[in-house]
Amino acid sequence: MYVYILLLIAIVSEVFASSMLKLSNGFKNVWASLGVVIGYALAFYTLSLTLKHLQLGTAYAVWAGLGTALTAIAGAAIFGERFNFKKLSGIAMIIVGVVVLNLFGGGH
Repeated sequence: MYVYILLLIAIVSEVFASSMLKLSNGFKNVWASLGVVIGYALAFYTLSLTLKHLQLGTAYAVWAGLGTALTAIAGAAIFGERFNFKKLSGIAMIIVGVVVLNLFGGGH
């Protein structure tokens, strides 16, 4: 069970780092740039720990898929980016793909 907590930390760290990347203004904002480095370092470190227990394809699909979905949601919620039916449909397809991979891809 702790492996999924590590994966969740990796996902949240990646979403944080991506959000900081937008705020970094091309790495001109020092504090946001530091957030990018710390966020991605934590994301990749915790993702690497999950790979001791999960298959690469499954772990990466969950990390990338949910990270993408949450980043899109964060973009809309925090930065006021447009959130329309196409974006919502794409996020839904990502989530369905992750679920299918976990159900039928041999998640362990």
